[in-house]
Amino acid sequence: MKDIQIGGLVSFTTIDYPGKLAAVLFLVGCPLRCAYCSNPHLIEVGDGPYDPAKVFEWIQARVGKLEAIVFSGGEALMQGDATLNYIKKVRDLGFSIGLHTNGFYPDLLKKAEPWIDWIGLDYKATAARYESLVGNSIAYEQMSKSLDFWISTGKDFEVRITCDPRFITKDDLIEIVDDCANRGVKKIAIQKYQPHFEDEAHTTTAEQREQFFNDDDLRNKINAKFESVIWRE
Repeated sequence: MKDIQIGGLVSFTTIDYPGKLAAVLFLVGCPLRCAYCSNPHLIEVGDGPYDPAKVFEWIQARVGKLEAIVFSGGEALMQGDATLNYIKKVRDLGFSIGLHTNGFYPDLLKKAEPWIDWIGLDYKATAARYESLVGNSIAYEQMSKSLDFWISTGKDFEVRITCDPRFITKDDLIEIVDDCANRGVKKIAIQKYQPHFEDEAHTTTAEQREQFFNDDDLRNKINAKFESVIWRE
């Protein structure tokens, strides 16, 4: 893919890069097929509706107004060198660079690391349940490699866990956060599952979705393990 393919743009956000005013570029393409995907229109590789040159001109016009540009998806690293080259151009303008990633491409993450300042890494389920959620047999292994690599850089990041009750129990959540703590993760975000595209055979109730957030003992146990825990409801 010669030119970066952009499938969406959020022009202003205060939540996608911690502590910075940012914009988000959503890139086309993802190797996973997560059951709770909120951006299914970005999964397939193809031409994005945004002109990369015009988007770059728009970013140039935001110098001094925004602090960071976040690359999301889909999976932003799936576009390989096209993504990396665009990241370099944006960072040369003086912006901090954020990356939202599922961790599927640890080698590309290593290649991109010099130009990325912060990442949000999705840890989607326990090792035993990962494939059933994402539809890929090596996704957990790849995510683990990416997580361990990023920890080794010493750069800032958060691990994000979306609590879809169809794939994560409270015991699973404890298993995941224990693994994160043992690896040396300092910051995590526990995210409530939002049922964007459920069909009648796979519905969830509000009570099921909220069980992780209404359990004070669970919250206190998790909060005690990390420097920072964000409960995103």
